[in-house]
Amino acid sequence: MGKSILITDDAAFMRMILKDIVTKGGYEVVGEASNGQESVEKYKELSPDFVTMDITMPVMDGIQAIKEIKSVDPNAKIIVCSAMGQQAMVIEAIQAGAKDFIVKPFQPNRVIEALQKIEQG
Repeated sequence: MGKSILITDDAAFMRMILKDIVTKGGYEVVGEASNGQESVEKYKELSPDFVTMDITMPVMDGIQAIKEIKSVDPNAKIIVCSAMGQQAMVIEAIQAGAKDFIVKPFQPNRVIEALQKIEQG
């Protein structure tokens, strides 16, 4: 199974932190997006194996982006990234088709664990 990842977050420093974690974990970051709309477009263009998706973003939020990506590719593997206290939105994201979620601030072992869990099905 491939290990390419599209990282979606409106905060550049969060993308940088996540990129560092997944790269050290043996994954390849093939693209970055700063909002949901960009993420959907890049997903279609790059067909990554995984997407990390922030929930609260400008233009299009993560929930809407998950729905759009899932309509393009029902097998898309999406992990939601959320701040503490966004439980309701995380549940909505999982219902929309996200496979797992990771909480900010990111714990490197939890991020890799989430990816590996999805990878193994």
